[in-house]
Amino acid sequence: MLRSLILICLLTFAVPTNSSAQIVVLGASNTAGYGVGPSAAYPAVLEELLRAKGRPMSVSNAGISGDTTGGMLARLSSAAPDGTKIVILQIGGNDRRKGISEAEAAANRSEIHKRLHARGIRTIEADSYVWSALRSGLRLPDGQHLTTEGHRKVAQQLAASIR
Repeated sequence: MLRSLILICLLTFAVPTNSSAQIVVLGASNTAGYGVGPSAAYPAVLEELLRAKGRPMSVSNAGISGDTTGGMLARLSSAAPDGTKIVILQIGGNDRRKGISEAEAAANRSEIHKRLHARGIRTIEADSYVWSALRSGLRLPDGQHLTTEGHRKVAQQLAASIR
């Protein structure tokens, strides 16, 4: 009887050991850190910034260089597993480069949002932050990928939008 009561108390008052929110950054080469490496890419910098603010959130980098909206849609369930709270989307321009129509790209983007929202996952669009950093000159010589400073700027803007 006493053992049962102890077990019930333990189960009732157990505190989860992982209290950090799960953030997934879904994207292509800039998300993956092309040219600067994953440790300098904005998902890693974002996690550092959030933790420095006392927000112990884990940020998973689900960026694959060359990926398209179709590829992101196909791997959405595995990229954003159960427990994901926020998905940051940075689609980029690979659809256009690979000849995917605007209509198909828009449909894929819409379906990504629809599936995430159906699961209660908040989405944040990061394309405008990346394009802004690129336009301000924080780009590698290829003109398409962010410098280390560009990644930091994107991470700072994203950190400000995560509550």
